[in-house]
Formats: sequence, C-alpha cells, structure tokens
Amino acid sequence: MSAAARMRVLVVDDERPALGELAYLLQRDERVGEVLTCDSATEALRVLQEQEVDALFLDIQMPGLSGLELAQVLTRFKQPPAIVFVTAHEGHAVDAFDLQAVDYVLKPVRAERLAEAVRRVGGGDTRSPADQDLQIPVELGGVTRFVHRSELTHVEAHGDYVRLHTAGGSHLVRAALSTLEEEWAAAGFVRIHRSLLVSLAHVHEVRMDAGRCSVVVTGPGGGPGVELGVSRRHTRELRDLLLRRGGG
Repeated sequence: MSAAARMRVLVVDDERPALGELAYLLQRDERVGEVLTCDSATEALRVLQEQEVDALFLDIQMPGLSGLELAQVLTRFKQPPAIVFVTAHEGHAVDAFDLQAVDYVLKPVRAERLAEAVRRVGGGDTRSPADQDLQIPVELGGVTRFVHRSELTHVEAHGDYVRLHTAGGSHLVRAALSTLEEEWAAAGFVRIHRSLLVSLAHVHEVRMDAGRCSVVVTGPGGGPGVELGVSRRHTRELRDLLLRRGGG
C-alpha cells in the first residue's frame, strides 16, 4: 500500500500505557500512515474539529466525556471517522452497535485482532461488518459445509464450544461466545443471557410475562420459532435497542 493511501488514525485512551501500546501496534501496520494520540475524549474532539482522520480507536470509560458520548457527538459530523471501540468491558457492545461502530475490540488487545479491526476500517474489505455475510464451516457426517451468518437466529454456549442455531437446525463449532459477541456485535448479534447471543434480524417478537422478558426467533418457513429467555440484566438494553432500530 502506498504512503498516500495509508490511513491517519487517532487513538484515545486516558491510561498512558494502554495508549502507548495501541499506538505502537497501529504504527507497525503497513496500512496505517500516521497515528495521533489523545488522553481524553475532550482533547480528541478538539483534534477532530481541526484535522481529518480516517479512523478513531476509542476507549469507552474515561473521566469526563466518555467514549460513547464522544461517538454520539461524532454522529453529527458531516463525514465522521470510522470508530473502533477498544475497551476492557464487554457490556457496551449493544451501545457500540447502535452508534454504527466498525468494530469492538476487547483489552488486552492482541496484535492479530487489532489488524482485523484495521482491515475492517478500510485496509481490506471495505464493507462494514454488518454488510459482510460470513461463511462458517461446519461438519455434518464427515462432510464440511458452510452456513451463512445471516441464517443464524441465535448462538448458545456449550463449554469450549458454541451451538449455532438456524431456523432449520443447529451446528456445534469450537468457539468462545464472548469472542463471537465481540466480533459479531456490528452484525446485529447481542447477548441476552450469559449463555446466549441472538440475531436482532431474526427476533420475531418480544414477550413480557410477570416481569420476565423473552424473545421469539424466526422458525421454519419464516414464522415464529423457539422462545428464548432474556436475563433481567439484559432486558432493558435489548428492548431499548429494538425500539431504536424500529424507530419507536
């Protein structure tokens, strides 16, 4: 990649060691040309008003203006930079998805995971993760076939494995639910229980009964399918997200 085509990125983190490490890893990526740094969201906003950057690698929990609040401000920009949240906390993935984040990377940051985030920003496939329909290899009777991520209604944790559910069946693959939650947030997968992710695109209805929330996902033929319980911890954020997506 030529120097002219390389990205200018801004890294924002109030913890100096994390800021330095992230900047160092980004500088090693040949797709990145210039790395700017700030230790507060307020300072980052000033920089962004004066300079154009291609991507913002943004911590979430910071004193004063939080990363989520900064991202909300940037939605008002005519041409906002791509946003990659880099955080030690898994619980903000829903909000990140709602703010059209390109990626959501958990600390401690692995170099290969960060490289994937850079690729998503524009170093490779320029489509957003929400536009990409991954093909997932699954084994059936000794034969490998591919399931499209868009077919998945929900994902269930099974120890060191996860069970990928579609309207017509399920497949067991080796993966961590927390990793899929992180990597698939921008494609509309959200956690509704400690052992469940659900695809918002396949939520057929939301039910409330005596304060308990559940969702019904797409079944065979496109009608209602299995009903999944939503934990109390995740009920409000799920309902708020579905309302925002529906314009309500």
